[in-house]
Amino acid sequence: MSSGKVRTRFAPSPTGFMHVGNLRTAIYEYLVAKSQGGDFILRLEDTDRERLVEGAEAVIYKTLQTVGLSYDEGPDIGGPYGPYIQSQRLDMYLPYAKQLVEEGKAYYCFCTKERLEQLKESSGEGGGYDRHCRELPREEVERLLNAGTPYVIRQKMPLEGSTTFHDAVFGDITVENSELDDQILIKTDGYPTYNFANVIDDHTMHITHVVRGSEYLSSAPKYNLLYEAFGWEIPTYIHLPLIMGKNEDGSISKLSKRHGATSFEGLVQEGYLPEAVVNYIALLGWCPKDNREMFSLKELEENFSIDGISKSPSIFDYSKLEWFNGEYIRSKTLEEFTALAMPYYKEVMGDKELDWTILSSILQPRVTRLTQIPEMIRFFQELPEYDAGLFVNKKSKTTLENSGPVLQMVIDGLEGLSQWNREGIHDFLIGLAQEKELKNGTVMWPARIAASGMAVTPGGAVEILAILGRAEALRRLKLGLGKLQRR
Repeated sequence: MSSGKVRTRFAPSPTGFMHVGNLRTAIYEYLVAKSQGGDFILRLEDTDRERLVEGAEAVIYKTLQTVGLSYDEGPDIGGPYGPYIQSQRLDMYLPYAKQLVEEGKAYYCFCTKERLEQLKESSGEGGGYDRHCRELPREEVERLLNAGTPYVIRQKMPLEGSTTFHDAVFGDITVENSELDDQILIKTDGYPTYNFANVIDDHTMHITHVVRGSEYLSSAPKYNLLYEAFGWEIPTYIHLPLIMGKNEDGSISKLSKRHGATSFEGLVQEGYLPEAVVNYIALLGWCPKDNREMFSLKELEENFSIDGISKSPSIFDYSKLEWFNGEYIRSKTLEEFTALAMPYYKEVMGDKELDWTILSSILQPRVTRLTQIPEMIRFFQELPEYDAGLFVNKKSKTTLENSGPVLQMVIDGLEGLSQWNREGIHDFLIGLAQEKELKNGTVMWPARIAASGMAVTPGGAVEILAILGRAEALRRLKLGLGKLQRR
């Protein structure tokens, strides 16, 4: 491509959620442009009317905004090469197709749907269009057009030789022209085909780099032949490796819902942070030169290079994403984490007020997905049913016999505690253990079991008692004592 400014475009179809493959394409389009001081453009390709999903446009806008991919031109902000919605550009496609017809590079095809279906049945697997209308006399074409006969416009593909194109990732790829059908440019409804509109839009928007999945490699010769037919400069192609998922038997297949959430919205709903998702997805097919893993979007812009993109398929590893997410959660300030966690706190606690700062301080080091929070804190809302056997712990040297007397001493001391806070509770419990010459755990374990009703909790006895507050904490401790006394 020319040495002018790099221009990339993300051109999704508003047909549903934002799949991680679509998001990766958007991220790479953005990084290709921004790493070279270029422009990133958003274009909506909505000409496949049957597949359009209501609200999908809003999902695209929201996702790009959430992950921080700011575009320089787009449907909602305009730009010098608009409109940026394909259905609003319909006037421009037919003249380009007719130009190719006039130059002898395309033709009107009047074959009926029934004829094409019969041809497909008779030719079997791999059979294509037989070019029946390719050499119709001009008079016959005029007669059929004047009669209002439905038609499509097809490109005249070369019948001999081969077409070679260069891809920045996969290198030179050659396809025999005999394998290429005379592709349709304009459909019977007047709408352009995806391939044709794509080329017209990219050229008129001065796109220099086209980034897409490697599943489109086989279509690249068709794009090239269109560029050549018009005498236009061919953009730089960057085809991305497939994203695969790991199956239960250890094999891999193309990422799908059976592997887990596959949309950006789905991952966020499962408790992953947008910045963690972006960081992880950016590494699915691109290897930084220094092998580091943690990148902000700004750092990705500074470090990204096309030559780091791999040909090999990438495996979407949910456990690795969860590790990334945990790292990002722990990098937050306590206030930031509390803000993220608050909807999950309220989901369980409702209008009940707790010491959110203490709660966040014990959860933040342990949480790897925000959706884990409700189950981790449910015992704060309601003491679960539990068996007295939980008071027995070999490591803490607690038994059914000694837990009751220890719990009674804890209750007696806490009832007279002047300041109900983490420091005061901690000092009292540690002091009690020292005074009675007990292990710290021998005091802490019964208190934590009685306060939570659970063997495993985020935080220990001190934090749980502080969060519960004096009245609720003492109520639970007395219930635990009663459980031990009744056994």
